[in-house]
Amino acid sequence: MDFTFTEEQQAAAEAARGVFAGVAPDSVPSPALTPGAVADDFDRALWGRLANADLLSLLLAEEHGGAGLDAVALCLVLRESAKVLARVPLLENSAATAAVQAYGGPELKADLPARAGRGEVVLTVAAHGRTGHDPAELAVTARQDSGSGSGWVLDGVQTAVPWAYDADLVVVPARTAADRTVLALVPREAPGVSLAEQFSTSGERLGELRLDSVELAARDVIDAEGAWEWLRELLATGTCALALGLGERVLGMTSEYAGKREQFGHPIATFQAVAVQSADRYIDLRAMEATLWQAAWRIASGAPGALPASGDVAVAKIWASEGVRRVVQTAQHLHGGFGADVDYPLHRYHAWAKHLELALGPAAAHEEALGDLLAAHPLG
Repeated sequence: MDFTFTEEQQAAAEAARGVFAGVAPDSVPSPALTPGAVADDFDRALWGRLANADLLSLLLAEEHGGAGLDAVALCLVLRESAKVLARVPLLENSAATAAVQAYGGPELKADLPARAGRGEVVLTVAAHGRTGHDPAELAVTARQDSGSGSGWVLDGVQTAVPWAYDADLVVVPARTAADRTVLALVPREAPGVSLAEQFSTSGERLGELRLDSVELAARDVIDAEGAWEWLRELLATGTCALALGLGERVLGMTSEYAGKREQFGHPIATFQAVAVQSADRYIDLRAMEATLWQAAWRIASGAPGALPASGDVAVAKIWASEGVRRVVQTAQHLHGGFGADVDYPLHRYHAWAKHLELALGPAAAHEEALGDLLAAHPLG
């Protein structure tokens, strides 16, 4: 299959490299040196530069001020962002805004996508359920407001919501009495909404989101079949892109270090054990890349296949969650004690990699899901 990128996709990646060129991983707050959260907010200055470069509106149609590009373009940009550990809600905001554009009602998408694309409004997504191990759509219930007749009332808890303290709106999947999943756009300051601090392994502040009879107007709830499944798969695929970009940067750092570090009068890169381990990690990255583009292409094109797109996403998650862990572990090993030095950025990449691995979930769970899909859609 030809995964050659279009000129527009390549232009998006080039623009991203230009914006992220000024971000130094050494400047990213270190969880090893900062108790609690590494910062109170995301990088607003970088967010502004992304907005000025039209990289927050990649997935939006021209009518909403966007470029009309697809999931592949977004993943190319996310890949670049992870190389410098960019502290911005680029994935969550882009995916949520695209879901509003694709599935929201006329009133909701009249101005929200355009404002989010300009960086004026920030969206995030609650995608980890009550505990991080159960389906997100089962953690919150949504019922029709018996008083208004047209509004909704939400109750429940979502854990580990990224950028929860910084976003203006949280997109929350919720289950109705009719066993449908709706997407509710919950204002962070709405009555009945409360947050409890949580921290990721990278030191970023997450939020446990509690909803206690939160009332929303009908316009703020997306009740469209397939909306949550589409958003969930785009988030997962984007996370795989982050894992790939981070892994590529870490392998590059390891290669550079191994070429300079000498032992017994020779660079350690010339030692067979070092070369073999590095080659194995290169293979991991190429497998992560191939499966990522397959998943992103299926989401972008909607092309039919022997399995639903969720099968391709599951394969990408298997490789990303396992691969990014192996890459950073090998990097730490080959760097020796230098890799544990908090004045060197490798430990930051290791912490971010662990966060991505946990966000993706264990490979065994995705293998089981893939097996269920194969059982339901036998090949041949």
